[in-house]
Amino acid sequence: MIQVIEHIIKSLVEDENAVKLAVSEEGENVTVTVNVADRDMGRVIGKSGATVTAIRTILKNCNSKDGKRYFIQIGDRREQRN
Repeated sequence: MIQVIEHIIKSLVEDENAVKLAVSEEGENVTVTVNVADRDMGRVIGKSGATVTAIRTILKNCNSKDGKRYFIQIGDRREQRN
């Protein structure tokens, strides 16, 4: 599933080398934090969040296949607070 997320994100951005994924697991929940170049942030989020919502829909529909629930977070929240 992580490779699918990475493929989707890399297909959206201009700077594929700047794409970084961080995975954290807590029981059945898997959170994937996606960091991209600042200029690509709008491409990943999309107009009114449409793109990231579509990615979340894909993850939600894939959750039952491996018994884990996947969540995506765009950017690092700690960086946004500072």
